[in-house]
Amino acid sequence: MQTCQICYGKVPTLWSKKMKSSSQIATLESARIAKRLYNHWKHKFEVKESEQQFEIIMPEAQVSLIPQAEYLAVEITASVDKMDHLEKVVLDHLSRMAQQEFKAEWQRS
Repeated sequence: MQTCQICYGKVPTLWSKKMKSSSQIATLESARIAKRLYNHWKHKFEVKESEQQFEIIMPEAQVSLIPQAEYLAVEITASVDKMDHLEKVVLDHLSRMAQQEFKAEWQRS
């Protein structure tokens, strides 16, 4: 079993310049995968669930998972210096939850 690289020992800090990164992960099981990741992280982070999306509020980032019929929309809001790491961690976790390897093309704004 892999160890989460972001789940342990983080202390809240002020975010530097924030940015958003988003991707659409092709899958027909978007709701199941989003729910599994939500449940995985709810013991460590603040989470919110609505009919349309799951949100994970980390000390240095916010992750939104929005299930759609043919893909899972993923949005990460974090500081510029944390974004590369968070994109990798979120994608790795989604792949683990789905038990398949996902690829993502992240769009930053």
